[in-house]
Amino acid sequence: MGSRGIKDQVAIVGMGCTRFGEHFDRSIDDMIIEAAHSAYDSAGISQDDVDAFWFGTLSSGTSGLTISKPLKIDYKPVTRVENMCASGSEAFRNAAYAVASGAFDVVMAIGAEKLKDNGMSGLVGASTADDGTKTSVTAPASFSLLAPAYGEKYGVDRETMKEVMTRIAWKNHFNGARNPRAQFQKEVSKEKIANAPKVAGDLGIFDCSGVSDGSAAAILCRAEDAHKYTDNPLYIKALAFTSGPGAGPLDPDYDYTTFNEVSRCAADAYEQAGITDARNQIAMAEVHDCFTPTELVLMEDLQFSKRGEGWQDVMDGTFDLDGELPVNPDGGLKSFGHPIGASGLRMLYECWLQLRKEAPEDRQILSVEKGKTLGLTHNLGGRPGECVSFASVVGSELG
Repeated sequence: MGSRGIKDQVAIVGMGCTRFGEHFDRSIDDMIIEAAHSAYDSAGISQDDVDAFWFGTLSSGTSGLTISKPLKIDYKPVTRVENMCASGSEAFRNAAYAVASGAFDVVMAIGAEKLKDNGMSGLVGASTADDGTKTSVTAPASFSLLAPAYGEKYGVDRETMKEVMTRIAWKNHFNGARNPRAQFQKEVSKEKIANAPKVAGDLGIFDCSGVSDGSAAAILCRAEDAHKYTDNPLYIKALAFTSGPGAGPLDPDYDYTTFNEVSRCAADAYEQAGITDARNQIAMAEVHDCFTPTELVLMEDLQFSKRGEGWQDVMDGTFDLDGELPVNPDGGLKSFGHPIGASGLRMLYECWLQLRKEAPEDRQILSVEKGKTLGLTHNLGGRPGECVSFASVVGSELG
């Protein structure tokens, strides 16, 4: 049985987002306070107007006290959630369901992460006990398997695959250079990207997302109350989440050219939202480009490209800022950065700007100007063959 969804029952009426980056001079408390109060100001409310809070983080705090202490929340429900790199999206999903259920009128979803003060690179966290079958392969090494697998299956030679990966990184840095909140705000030439030192397999430094600190937040209410707070709300059309059996690395039939969790998650989201042609109906997408070949595979799992044709769509500029379907117009994880608990809400923040036509002029996407009203966000957590996946669809119009 599929999920029924909560289409047009809940609205986003305020959002806030810090700049992502190496904030050695700022604490997790500082970033939480900034994002929360930016969201309050956006919705024209005070903290006292919020009935309950959901907080997403991987490792930057335990329990609801992580936000209730710095925000001085006055004895209200605060729930801390974690779902790997989709932790911020999980906070948003749970907050939305709470409003849809009728339990609360106004809620906040907030995500935050501070990664740069621990002296380590990458996504860090305590190891959990397992049955001994897990390999000690790093995240870059695991995701590097996508590129040669894709090339082998679809007849794309290694040199061309490198050009595709380079173009994805170039696009996202081009977009991030126009985003004052991005961690990396400079364009990077294709030559520099292609010749960067290798990290794993054919992945170079510029094929890997940024490691950063940051926070983002959203204010949610019932759809019928949205215009009390803003003239331009966003309405939730779909919220989908899948967690697979994690059998990929042990399954001889798994070929590393798809994320089964993502394709199933996307199908659920589109059914909830009533989307039958994702490429033509969606104005923009924010996707989990933790590594450049990940974005390529996601274009097919999310039904933006036909199987085996995503690489050509990338090279044709389909997903560029001025393309048919802009993907990661804010720079994505690659350029905006990836403070784990904040990333999912940061993606929604870009939808908030773009669909309301409030993005900077040099970054406002053309698809919205042409009348498209839907945005998609996507997170995954884990690695190929064993991950969780989140997808949301939001829109600027009811119906």
